[in-house]
Amino acid sequence: MTTRTLLLALALSLSTATVAPAAVSLGTGADAPIAPPTVAEGPAKAAIDAYREGRQSIGVDLAKPLAEKGNADALFLLGFAAETGQGLPSSRDAALEYYKKAAAAGHKDATYRRALILLNSKEDKDRQEGREGLENAAKTDPANAGRILGEAWLRGLLSEKPDADKAADWWSKASEAGDTPSILILARFYEGAFGFPEKTDAKRSLDLYKKAAGLGDESALIPLGSRLLNGDEKFRNEKEGREWLGKAIEKKQFAAYLALGDFEENVKKEDKAALAQYQKGAEEKQPDCLLRVAAFQLEGKGGLEKSEEKGRETLAKAAEAGSALASLEMASRISKDEKPDLLGAYKYLLSASNAGLAVAQNELGLLYVSGNLGLSDPTAGVAWFTLAAKSGHAAAQNNLGTLYERGMGVPVNYNNAGQLYSLAANQGHAAATTGLARLHASGLGTDQNLPKAWALASLAIERGDNEAKTLLGDITSKLSEGQLTQAKKELDELKKPKEEAPKEGATPKPKDEKKDK
Repeated sequence: MTTRTLLLALALSLSTATVAPAAVSLGTGADAPIAPPTVAEGPAKAAIDAYREGRQSIGVDLAKPLAEKGNADALFLLGFAAETGQGLPSSRDAALEYYKKAAAAGHKDATYRRALILLNSKEDKDRQEGREGLENAAKTDPANAGRILGEAWLRGLLSEKPDADKAADWWSKASEAGDTPSILILARFYEGAFGFPEKTDAKRSLDLYKKAAGLGDESALIPLGSRLLNGDEKFRNEKEGREWLGKAIEKKQFAAYLALGDFEENVKKEDKAALAQYQKGAEEKQPDCLLRVAAFQLEGKGGLEKSEEKGRETLAKAAEAGSALASLEMASRISKDEKPDLLGAYKYLLSASNAGLAVAQNELGLLYVSGNLGLSDPTAGVAWFTLAAKSGHAAAQNNLGTLYERGMGVPVNYNNAGQLYSLAANQGHAAATTGLARLHASGLGTDQNLPKAWALASLAIERGDNEAKTLLGDITSKLSEGQLTQAKKELDELKKPKEEAPKEGATPKPKDEKKDK
């Protein structure tokens, strides 16, 4: 499934002379995670130390008199307490006010925390205020401010739709200021990682990785080495790629063995040499290398004898090392055994689901709904389907829509069912297309529209859902000649290429409070 991924893994390291770097990320809500403030020395040290030690109320009490005197660190602490609801009642307005005063007193991180809250607001005027604050901050600190602004523009927080050009412009300014996270973000951007294929520029991306590595950013070593070996053929350089990956291994970045193995397997077509690299990584318990070794064992590649037993042993090690894909594969293989250990499969499926793997979350939802664990638990199924659906997983969107349509684990809500079916159908999901046709045919959650229902049922059959044939026959029997002509036009419209694939995370929040008729 091709989706536009807008969720960027950004570590926004914001620091001042007196406050240690705080790792925060710009999320899609107002709950962007932040680390508790720290301070090396100064009047607010006792307050901040108490707060970090878990004595939040004491820390707040110590900070208040200092804040009244305009101490920037104390004001920032009170802003943090109000934002998180730890030590003070949770209050967005209070947090904004404290951060505003702290920023005015010279606390740089307060400027960014305030901007992040405003950018995540539902109100456009708040987001624009956040933009203005960041643009002012960029005059003296283009690195941090530019990085945040770049993401805000790419997410579409400051315009009707994502603006890739403005995002790249701000990241470029941050990069020119020596901000290596922005350099790496730009490198990924020009690889097409964020869903703008027209901006792809392999040479520019490679140059950016080189720049970051040259500035001493160790996180650039493996991406650079990997792309020199496995990237665009025009820019490959085996000698240089191996050198960069060698430096990564010296830094104990053992995923470098994965890149080396992939080069041997996919570029040089040398399975034995690939296996040797994967095994080196596996010896260091690198999860992806363990997964590759397991695949070789299960398939009998690289001179190994095909072995289900050894493959599963290695898969189990990969799962234990944190590979969600290994956990999913173990669950799949166990479930296909002649006498499957369902509890064992459940354990692996739960691990993969907790790691955020949408396909595993969907399968876990199905397991709960099926009752194969002993009792059917549709409510648990709804929870897992919802997580997977929010990631843009079409099957989960369809399954969740079905539960809303039938009232299993949730109240009947045809409006939610229709929205979910639409999201999945837009990705080509056949059963969801049938579900949408069914709602339009019956007028459930929407106005009855037989021509559109006919078109959707026809499309569902073309997509492979034979169960839609009965529905199509029933709808056809109710259509007049004029409606049938209209229905065929509807079908032609549905089959026209869409301008843009559905966005990841586009699933609407279900409105449980309103039950449709």
